[in-house]
Amino acid sequence: MELSEIVRAAFEKAFPGEDFGFVRVLPATDSRFGDYQCNDALKLAKRFGMKPRDVAAKVAAALDGDSDATGGAFDKIEIAGPGFLNLTVSSAWLGARLAELAAQPNCGIPQKGAGKRIVIDYSSPNAAKQMHIGHIRSTVIGNAIDRLYRALGYTVIADNHLGDWGTQFGILIKGYRECLTEEERENLTVANLEKCYVLSAAKAKESDGAWKDACRAELVKLQQGDADNLALWKRFIDISIGEFERMYAKLGVRFDTYRGESYYNAMMPGVVERLVAAGLAVESEGALIVNLEAEKLGVAIVRKSDGGYNYTTSDLACVESRVGEYDPERIIYVTDDRQQLHFRQFFSIAAKMGFTTRLVHVPFGLMSYQGKAISTREGNLIRLDELLAEAKRRALEIVRERGGDETLAEQIGYGAVKYADLSHDPATAIDFNWDKALALEGNSGPYLQYAYARVCSLMEKAKDAAPESTEPPQPTIDGDQQPSQLSTPAERRLGLQLLEFPGAVERAAEAYKPSVLADYLFQTAQLYSSFYQSSPILKSEPKVRASRLRLCALFGEVLKAGLHLLGIETPNHI
Repeated sequence: MELSEIVRAAFEKAFPGEDFGFVRVLPATDSRFGDYQCNDALKLAKRFGMKPRDVAAKVAAALDGDSDATGGAFDKIEIAGPGFLNLTVSSAWLGARLAELAAQPNCGIPQKGAGKRIVIDYSSPNAAKQMHIGHIRSTVIGNAIDRLYRALGYTVIADNHLGDWGTQFGILIKGYRECLTEEERENLTVANLEKCYVLSAAKAKESDGAWKDACRAELVKLQQGDADNLALWKRFIDISIGEFERMYAKLGVRFDTYRGESYYNAMMPGVVERLVAAGLAVESEGALIVNLEAEKLGVAIVRKSDGGYNYTTSDLACVESRVGEYDPERIIYVTDDRQQLHFRQFFSIAAKMGFTTRLVHVPFGLMSYQGKAISTREGNLIRLDELLAEAKRRALEIVRERGGDETLAEQIGYGAVKYADLSHDPATAIDFNWDKALALEGNSGPYLQYAYARVCSLMEKAKDAAPESTEPPQPTIDGDQQPSQLSTPAERRLGLQLLEFPGAVERAAEAYKPSVLADYLFQTAQLYSSFYQSSPILKSEPKVRASRLRLCALFGEVLKAGLHLLGIETPNHI
């Protein structure tokens, strides 16, 4: 039975007939005062006309006097301050809960999302352009949130909302035909597409207007369904997606759908018609707008004066499509924080249109690189391919000394890049630094990967050293269901921390912050290190040895599961 349920039952026994569904037991903020605490007596004093300490005393008496109901969970129940309940759990209870955790699939992560769907919209690069370091945040943050919700049992539709329509394609088609060589056109790559776009855009600025007019004419032909231009556009998109998927494969990222702006083109006129019919959109200077001044959100244009549509209209059509097809419980958008006004406007309009699906924007701060702002103008826009190649190169220098190969270097290097991002609150701006990212000490991906590899090594040594006829069977990295004996403070601290893993996953998902899970994993690894240094394992007497190995095995499983949710691989040897 969970501790919150036990304490809730004690409240009900002490004060019959009341609803105590809100009562919660939380990990203690200071281990000197116990393992867990409950502060809800303070909330109830006024209701019962009692002092908070007296409320807490009645609950403590109910807990202390009913060992059957508590299942022997507590060694000590104390009242502190104005009415805090400080709870110290018994080693037997803790050992039994750890055994249950080890036996549960996926380390006990609750399946609270079973039967529910969500859509996560992330990464979203522009077609015909190479991915660069600026794309890393949306991609890895979005993918971690994707993994967290899947782990909680949700059916997740990961959608890559590509920038695959608009003015740039007129420029691209004109540039493809006149700025590339025949060989470049035959062996077309995203790099060539990017090159022809740059050249064509420059000509549009430099010429007397003829080139710009020609680009616009190509765009009109595309929009009107010209077969040749549509075929070129489709080729550009297919080549772009192929290149994106090459990058995503390196990062372990997978999408269920690639639905760019073009997918919603035919739906946008209908969206505008409904906005006008509902009295939400009105004409202003030739354009159609939705006035959100009353909400201090300014004015949102839904159809421009030239008849074109914008991101607000496209996103409204996108919501309509997703709600109709998937009926999701929520839709999550992961973009940089410069788009916050757009999402506030768009969410407000969607609500006025009657959409009840929960819409969530997860904004992230911008990334700088080794102290310098990332900028095309400054020549500091590093391609993602180059970033990952550099990560692999630097990691190879580290692992080669330990007998590692290129596969291991990729696991370490790519994991370091991801963790350097995910260990920060998404809302904060971050500065990417190679020395910090690849450090084997401190809060880094390689540190956690190395901690896992050490557990694997310990298990191998235990298996090799165990005399089969004289010692209990040794646990594998999968753990087993026998209760552990937790006789030292370091063991207890680690055991209590491991029990918090399912809650850490829930909190990270609910806050849309993979950093919550990253912080938990780092703290857990530190507690494991303290336990490992202070508690002999392989040289302990047989029962203690087996118990401690079970604790190590469970730590390994939790660490592996947590890093997987961050999209980081866990090699057995480093």
